Amino acid sequence: MGGAVATTAIAGIEMIKSGANRFDGLPLADVAVPGLSHYRDLVFGGWDLNGEDLGSAAQEHGVLSRDELNDGASALKSMRPWAAVGNERFCRNIQGRHLIAAKSHREAVEIIAADLARFRKESDAERVVMLNLASTEVWPDLSLPVLATVEAFERGLDENDPAIGPAMLYAYAAITSGVPYANFTPSVAADVPALIELAKRRNVGVAGKDGKTGQTFMKTVIAPALRARSLHVDGWFSTNILGNRDGLALDDPASLQSKLNTKGCVLEQILGYPVEDHLVDIRYYRPRGDDKEAWDNIDITGFLGKRMQIKVNFLCKDSILAAPLAIEIARVMGLADRRGEGGVQEQLGVFFKAPMVANGHPPEHAFHVQEQMLADWLNKH
Repeated sequence: MGGAVATTAIAGIEMIKSGANRFDGLPLADVAVPGLSHYRDLVFGGWDLNGEDLGSAAQEHGVLSRDELNDGASALKSMRPWAAVGNERFCRNIQGRHLIAAKSHREAVEIIAADLARFRKESDAERVVMLNLASTEVWPDLSLPVLATVEAFERGLDENDPAIGPAMLYAYAAITSGVPYANFTPSVAADVPALIELAKRRNVGVAGKDGKTGQTFMKTVIAPALRARSLHVDGWFSTNILGNRDGLALDDPASLQSKLNTKGCVLEQILGYPVEDHLVDIRYYRPRGDDKEAWDNIDITGFLGKRMQIKVNFLCKDSILAAPLAIEIARVMGLADRRGEGGVQEQLGVFFKAPMVANGHPPEHAFHVQEQMLADWLNKH
């Protein structure tokens, strides 16, 4: 809750409530669908390994100006996160002392569930959804039996199985509390078979993963157009530099691999053939802070075998792109819950690099197709 994306999202909503912010950047601002919560009706609670108030956290991230924090977003100064689950084996470069005092996986889940119940009561919220905006965790061994079935996973909770990381604990606590869960990170969470099945049994919505904000967003817009014009992609080199806390987490090679696993899967599905020289490089570069730069070189072949190049340089503010998507995901998850639709929410694929699917089929990655999927779902009632 104290991260750059979360504090930016909360600040944006608080500024809308105070009249100090427009609806720019919110993809569903003009969508009028019965049951879709209004931005002014959103309230927030959450966890963080750093216990400082959200105003101080936001000032440290440097996304919001001092005037914004003193004016429309001043409510952040009175908000503090709850103690969080932490595990340095899963998130090696991000540390904090604001930790849940749990002696076991099972106890951690019980504390998270109690936090959710208390928040629901104290906030008087009609519906509660959970969104994972934490730092990227290392990629686990997905072949382990503990992740395969609900029963094995629950035994793993009782036995403190080391394969179960914090993101999975939060996802399990949400699902068993009847709280829809969406994963905006590359971390493995509700997308393991055990938790997909649990969400289906409990009829609780789950969605993810890894928010599609910058470079991959551009990739899923450009690649369909190249395919439509029969321009063959010979190679696609992508590099990123960023200096925020997300970049620091990705400075660990094992955590970086989680990110690469979600960023590297889109082209083959869109183009219909493998791009042998599809290279993705991400670097932590502290001076940039939240100002991320994504640079792409695309080598293509056209008519008569003539070779050409496309170069894209996207200089963007990471949290300014991500925060509105987090808000919209929460609103759509709430609407799905209102409609009684549980299990994997495929209509949210437009917001994710590695969309979850319900029945094991390949996910759709082309942006225009994903956009239509969401529009169809929103309008079907």
